[in-house]
Amino acid sequence: QVHLVESGGGLVQAGGSLRLSCTASGSIFSINHMGWYRQAPGKQRELVATIRSGGSTNYDDSVKGRFAISRDNAKNAVYLQIGSLKPEDTAVYYCNLRQWGLAATARDYWGQGTQVTVSS
Repeated sequence: QVHLVESGGGLVQAGGSLRLSCTASGSIFSINHMGWYRQAPGKQRELVATIRSGGSTNYDDSVKGRFAISRDNAKNAVYLQIGSLKPEDTAVYYCNLRQWGLAATARDYWGQGTQVTVSS
């Protein structure tokens, strides 16, 4: 019952910047985690960054200092500001929302993904 829609991907040159956006709709609780994951061809999906409703963040070491995650709780939106892009950042980026329902059961929701391609 939660739907996520990403936007902002595209083709950029190495060293460039990009901003990804994701908006959630549906039965969203006020306390939740949102984040960004990415998956390159032939590789498993990996965590990029997460942010809690209170604002605390977590980044993968590979993107610290280059990526910045933020959110707008009023809009149920999450953003990923990307700088100093590298070819190895090329992947499909997925938006994620995690929240807890009855019996403290966690459930993850995913967007359709947005392609980021970095050329050298």
